[in-house]
Amino acid sequence: MALWRSVVGKLWATIILLVLTVLIILGVFLLEYIDHTFTNSYEIKRLFIYTGVIGFLLTTFFAFFLSTRITRPLVNMKKAADLMSRGDYSARVKVVQNDEIGQLASTMNHLAEQLERTIQDLSLERDRLSGVLRSMTDAVITFDASGKVILANPQGRQLLAAWSVIDHWEDWEEAADVPKERIPEPLMSVYRIVLDTGKETSTKLHVGSGVWSVVMAPFNSRQTVQGAVAVLRDITEEFRLEKLRRDFVANVSHELRTPLAMLQGYSEALLDDIAATPEERNQIVQVIHDEAVRMSRLVQDLLDLAQMEAGRLSLSLGTVDVRALLERMERKYAVLCKERHIGLKLQVADDAPILQKADEDRIEQVLTNLLDNAIRHSPEGSEISLSAELAEWKEEPALRLVVADRGSGIPEQDLPYIFERFYKADKSRKRGAGGGTGLGLAIVKNIVEAHRGHIEAASKVNVGTTFTVLLPVN
Repeated sequence: MALWRSVVGKLWATIILLVLTVLIILGVFLLEYIDHTFTNSYEIKRLFIYTGVIGFLLTTFFAFFLSTRITRPLVNMKKAADLMSRGDYSARVKVVQNDEIGQLASTMNHLAEQLERTIQDLSLERDRLSGVLRSMTDAVITFDASGKVILANPQGRQLLAAWSVIDHWEDWEEAADVPKERIPEPLMSVYRIVLDTGKETSTKLHVGSGVWSVVMAPFNSRQTVQGAVAVLRDITEEFRLEKLRRDFVANVSHELRTPLAMLQGYSEALLDDIAATPEERNQIVQVIHDEAVRMSRLVQDLLDLAQMEAGRLSLSLGTVDVRALLERMERKYAVLCKERHIGLKLQVADDAPILQKADEDRIEQVLTNLLDNAIRHSPEGSEISLSAELAEWKEEPALRLVVADRGSGIPEQDLPYIFERFYKADKSRKRGAGGGTGLGLAIVKNIVEAHRGHIEAASKVNVGTTFTVLLPVN
């Protein structure tokens, strides 16, 4: 504004100076002309009129010329400024003179170039940041000081939508003025800590059946906390695997410690001649043998399972006569079932197929583990059924093997985990000499999947359990 007033002042000063100059020149010229030419007053008056008109026209022309020359660059600069204010930073002012206005135009062009370059750099950085946020598997959410969501990547939006149903604000001071898109309740405690302390906070949140790792940091402006940025990662699977690892180590230690303790105790009894009779010695030796066999079976199961999970399970593929295999399994378990007063029923359909590419020993191992579990959990007087028939799986012919018992059953909440290592639905059941190692079903699942098959379980407490195995025929 001050520049504009200065330019206008200079313009008027120039015009006034020009008018005075023209008038003086005309006056001098007129006086000289009068002295030598005119003698009467009428001619003098007419000359003055002509002179005044000519002076006015000349003054107006020069004033208009100067005004246009000075104001046109200013108008152009105003237009360029308007364009830049609307986001067009490519607008430039044409420099036609080298005075103060020309220098101002050059400065404005330089400013526009710098501004355009800065905007382009900011846009590029914004696009890069947006791309990084979109490609992140972690959820990133930014909140302001009132808890309103400022920014969230797609994963963060999904998380906000999933957690929006949890709507408990408790004693949050601004509960009455909570914005629509605001921080979900599971993050509220962490958010309060960040706002109060102004420091980064890390924690784990258990929300529903999932576990989330949360890192929340404040962002400051003028030494005050203006909000927080939260990065959330779904670590449910990592948490589950870590729990499995701890349980695995604990279970292996327990499974090995029990037979080792018995081996040590009974061997010390033999060394100290505590057994007084040959019968007692034989009993002690039998216990030592049973525990050694049990420990050997555990070690072998662990080795088999490790090879299976590493993808190094070797299969001797060939044709398998399903009917002959099941009849052999029936004869194998007939005596044991009779001793425990458990019925064993075999049903092989007439259309039961012959497996073209299967390992007979491994399939027998699958049936052995399933039947062992069924017998172990079946009460006296109950019945176990073993059946085979032709089925269809994944639009291809398949063999369906079913092992069903009428035992204690498996709780519904335990069914998804029964194929994990050392998992046992009966938490209170002691691992005696006749008990399993907790690896049988994990081995079964790996063998079935190595045959490109599928296994599933259905159970109801105090009703029974049914295991269904599907194996491709070809």
